[in-house]
Amino acid sequence: MSKPRTEEEVNEIKGNILMALETVIDPELGIDIVNLGLIYEVDFDGETGETEIKMTLTTMGCPLADILTESIYDALQEVPEVSHVDVKLVWYPAWTTDKMSRYARIALGIR
Repeated sequence: MSKPRTEEEVNEIKGNILMALETVIDPELGIDIVNLGLIYEVDFDGETGETEIKMTLTTMGCPLADILTESIYDALQEVPEVSHVDVKLVWYPAWTTDKMSRYARIALGIR
């Protein structure tokens, strides 16, 4: 059994997870799910490598839920410390364009 990771190491791995999630592009908008503000929380267990991603969608009936979830699983295979991924869809707080990064707002022409 490996020694537990420090808080600093866990935060670095969470950063790597977010970078991997930035490779997941919403096919309708052409912007990654991190900059769209769809990722609400990343929980990473430093001992087991289990990772839980809490995310939302732009609309409740979004037909891309399965595609985005599969893309998340694929992207996180690139992070060696992640042993298992669980994606949880959450609807609160509701997503609004306010959650988008400045980059996403500019790319989509939203002020």
